[in-house]
Amino acid sequence: MPDRTPIDPVARAAHLDWLRDLTQIPTAAGREDRVIRWIKAWAAARTGIMLAEDQAGNLTLGRANTPSGLPVVYYTAHLDHPAFVVERVVAPTVVELSFRGGVMSDYFTNARVRVFDHDDGWYTGTLTGKADAPGPFTHYTAELERVGKSLRVGDVGVWDLPPAGIVDGCMHTHACDDLAAAAAALAAFDVLLTRPPTQDVRLLLTRAEEVGFLGAIAAVRLGTVPKGARILALENSRSFPDSPIGGGPIVRVGDRISIFSPRLTDAVAKRAEQIAGGPAQATAQQKNSGLPSWKWQRKLMAGGACEASVFCEAGYECTCVCLPLGNYHNMGDLAAVQAGTNTKPATIEREFIAVADYEGLVDLLVGCGVALPASGGNAALFEKLYTEKRFVLGSNL
Repeated sequence: MPDRTPIDPVARAAHLDWLRDLTQIPTAAGREDRVIRWIKAWAAARTGIMLAEDQAGNLTLGRANTPSGLPVVYYTAHLDHPAFVVERVVAPTVVELSFRGGVMSDYFTNARVRVFDHDDGWYTGTLTGKADAPGPFTHYTAELERVGKSLRVGDVGVWDLPPAGIVDGCMHTHACDDLAAAAAALAAFDVLLTRPPTQDVRLLLTRAEEVGFLGAIAAVRLGTVPKGARILALENSRSFPDSPIGGGPIVRVGDRISIFSPRLTDAVAKRAEQIAGGPAQATAQQKNSGLPSWKWQRKLMAGGACEASVFCEAGYECTCVCLPLGNYHNMGDLAAVQAGTNTKPATIEREFIAVADYEGLVDLLVGCGVALPASGGNAALFEKLYTEKRFVLGSNL
């Protein structure tokens, strides 16, 4: 039987609202202030939450007065998304922007942007070309449609996109990566707050992932996460045909630069199987029709890298759970653009995830927060197999 904590429709609706709200907040690496304010307000509206900020500006949320001695489990997500930062106001209607993140150059040609001032006023404009500037980020000039009299250096610019909305069961929105994962972590934590603690579940919400995992690296150097804690890094990862949107949250065994902690990955996968009441995909002896309705996946996801590699390299037991993502980094028709087979210019689009996958991620995080095996090893399975069938090898064993 599935082992899943029921979540009532009112809570589900709130979780969806948080997804919609968070993923439309302007954010960029090093300029996550608006998202951080939203999260601090979310925490302040609840009792029994401990919130701390390290020297790098990473946030940690935990349950206040958690009994000592419980296993410590962290859910991590990053608070930035590929976006622009104002570097120079060139003229009343011209600004120079740096881009912090990874997007193919094809998508910048005549692209529409929206630049926010410090009072949340905004100005729309069009990119007009690259600007010569030193430093690690590419600079662009943008022509604004009205005088940007309140803009200043450090303000955030994002792609000019329609409001978020649900289409065919998918949330299409500005920045799933990684704010959808942050929303899922908050949703799961909110559910866990209503139950007696069985583990010490904490959230680590990091900064500046999109320019080289800077918040996660700083958290390691600052000792923000105690040694011995187990870490589930949360991500939104580009969907491929073998990791489909709508196929459920993905227990990610590795990324393009490393393989994650095998025993923790296996523990999370076992928890997913318990929640689902069955495996991620049919074995050769099963029919697909026999798979459970609660879907999950177990995949490598080598299309990109994530913070789990940082924590694994630092000696933590860490793995990743991710949502399959469409229009990765807002790049529409990405596979065709990469292959050179696109029939229209590369266009910036809203990212999208399946609502069912998002709800499944919340379910999985709640399940892991309630009970995550101390070891995901398969010793018991192998012992059972050997005990039951060793006669096949002969009578000397």
